[in-house]
Parts: sequence; structure tokens; C-alpha cells
Amino acid sequence: MTDVTTADFSCFAVTIEDGVAHIQLKRPEAMNSMSREFWNELPVIVKDIDHNARARCIVISSTGKHFSAGMDLAVFGGGGSTSANQNQDRHINAEQQRHHIAWLQDCFGCLDDARIPVIVAIQGGCIGGAVDMTSACDIRYATEDAFFCIQEINIGMTADVGTFPRLCKLIPEGWVREMAYTGRRMPAQKAKEIGWVNEVFPTHEACIDHALVTARLIAGKAPLAVTGSKVMINYARDHTLKDGLDYIAVWQTGMFSGAHMGEAFTAKAEKREPVFQDLQPLKHGM
Repeated sequence: MTDVTTADFSCFAVTIEDGVAHIQLKRPEAMNSMSREFWNELPVIVKDIDHNARARCIVISSTGKHFSAGMDLAVFGGGGSTSANQNQDRHINAEQQRHHIAWLQDCFGCLDDARIPVIVAIQGGCIGGAVDMTSACDIRYATEDAFFCIQEINIGMTADVGTFPRLCKLIPEGWVREMAYTGRRMPAQKAKEIGWVNEVFPTHEACIDHALVTARLIAGKAPLAVTGSKVMINYARDHTLKDGLDYIAVWQTGMFSGAHMGEAFTAKAEKREPVFQDLQPLKHGM
């Protein structure tokens, strides 16, 4: 099994400490644009951390002036099609393309689907695909110089990897429409005002530090309660109030832990940090 902390990834550096996995984009010379390797590597890293219970929270940050310039333009240049594919009926090709887009969506959907919270620290430009990516995270922090741009409209296409389904649940629809139709940049302070980001910081270092402090705070909580909270928040976002209430009742019936609550109370009385068991690694085989 690959250890993501020692594997040699092209686009990312990964460390795990104190229950927190820190994933850093590491191509500042290319404005951390999303090359083919980026799309292949990110879901491998996130799913390995999540499925193998390697950490209790994930922090994503970047390097250089910009968080990410979005899709690397070389990706649009082809290279993934064969001559046989090009000669097929266009409707057959379209069916294949639908599945490929779904695969791309899952590259960021794995952040939303992860059992553990994902915090992202954003500096400089968060452009195009980076909006898709960060909107799939649980908590967003930004620097004062950060800005957001739905870049796809500026290159003649519709954003398709998660921006609209998620942003329409995060910020007022009017702002989504204005950004989607115009391609304008939204500065970090305005993003905070409308609830897109939780907090804005004067420097990149302060932004990452706060993200890591928050992640360590989360890592000290009962993992089952944390994952339950994420499951319920996501479920409430995607379902009716009645459905959400019903599901939390079912969840608590099966996974409420008196022992975890007892440890929290005992630790508080004894003025110590509570000790909780990690989540179990997931089984993906017989």
C-alpha cells in the first residue's frame, strides 16, 4: 500500500502530524495549474488518507503567489483521445465524455465525500477549477489578496466540475449568476461578506497557521461525532428538513456512543485532553 507521505507526487506534498494531513500544491512556478497529473494524484491522496483513517482532518494549502490558476491549458490540447475515438459517431463519443466529466467531478467530490473535514487556505488567485475544488471543502480561509473567478466563461465554456451545484448552496444565487455570466473577480473581503469564506487573514502564513490550528482542534474531538456531523450537514444540504431529521434519528440509533461522551466528560473533569479511538479503515475488498 502506498504511503502518501513518502510517495513522490508531481503536484502535491503531503505530511501528517497530530492527526492532521496537510496537502500542499507545489507547482508555484506554474501558478499551481491543474495538469493531468494533478487530476490523477489528488483523489489518490485524499482517498488514501480517508479510507485508511490516516488523519482526522485535512488541510489543503498552496505555494507561491496564487492558490491555483485552474485547469492547465495543455489539458485542453488533447492527448487523451485516440484516432479510433475521433472516428466514432459523435453521439458515442458524447456518452464517453459524460463519464469522463463525472470522473473529473469525483476528483473534487472526494473532498466532499471524505469522512473527515477538509479545510482549505487560499492565497492570491483561486481561478476556474480552483473554485470547483475549494467549494467542495468544508471550511475556507483566505488571505486579503485572494480573489475568486469563475474563469470558464472567459474561455468560452460552462463550468462543469462542481462550481454551480455547490456555490448555489454556499452563497446567494445572484452572486453566482453575476460571476458565472461576467467572469469578474470577487475579492476575499466580499467573499467573506457573503459567506463564501469563513475568515480573511493579512498574510499567507497567518492563513495556513489558522487552518492548521483549527484542524488540530477538530482532530481532538471524537472522530465518530465529527464524521457524523459532516454526514448530517451534507445530508441536510441535499435533502428536505423532514428527511434530515429522519436521517439523524436513524444515525443516532445506530452510532450514538455513550462511551465517547463519557470520555469527553471524564477528561473535562480530570482537566486533560480526551482520548478517542480513530475511525476504522474502510474495506474495499473481500
